[in-house]
Amino acid sequence: MNHVITLLTDFGTADYFVGAVKGAILSVNPRAVIVDITHEIPPQDIDAGAFTLLAAYKTFPAGTIHVGVVDPGVGSERRPIIVSANEQFFVGPDNGLFTYIYDREPSHRVVHVTSDRYFRPQPSTTFHGRDIFAPVAAALSNGIPLEEFGEEIDDAVLLPSLETPLRIIHIDRFGNCVTNITSAEKSLVINGRTISEFRQFYGEGDDESLFAIWGSAGFLEISVNGGSAAKILNAVRGDEISYTWALPQK
Repeated sequence: MNHVITLLTDFGTADYFVGAVKGAILSVNPRAVIVDITHEIPPQDIDAGAFTLLAAYKTFPAGTIHVGVVDPGVGSERRPIIVSANEQFFVGPDNGLFTYIYDREPSHRVVHVTSDRYFRPQPSTTFHGRDIFAPVAAALSNGIPLEEFGEEIDDAVLLPSLETPLRIIHIDRFGNCVTNITSAEKSLVINGRTISEFRQFYGEGDDESLFAIWGSAGFLEISVNGGSAAKILNAVRGDEISYTWALPQK
């Protein structure tokens, strides 16, 4: 079968890690279609991985298998899991990486992967991406039923909710501050700065004032034309936001 298998990791591309994961997948399913979402998640940054996966997964077709490996607990007692949601699968560590998928897809199922016959022989304690998650994803792509991998669980590890408190949940490489606001009713105050202007696209206007804009992931962003809103606001992920007055809807 030629299911799409995506990869999202913090491995970077300078080492052999990504190539080895792809090799482990292709050894089990040579016809798999492998798509890189990104390998540039900051090292061990589970929150950044969770946001990036959330922003990308709905663009993929039904049957897609997403392998997420941002795994500072590799080799520990943390569980390998498979999540079934939105007619797709998510394979990776039970460390909160899939929290935002749970939030967006209430009918999801989570299985603790215990059937080691789908692992590579003698899995390394430092490279579960290659030795556990990759071959499990490939087995899924070959049509192995979800139930064959282990028992369903209802106590998956969670990050703070995507809904509250209102905060910056991501800062992209351009310095745009992505909030967790999905339907604005008021303007914003971040670190003492009020943002009351709303724009339709990044290049609208030629000044360097802060403005709000609906980003491609469906969240309200704080931006500045030609600069970094994060630097101007001295903002970091997790900074809380307060409201003052009404902003236009999407």
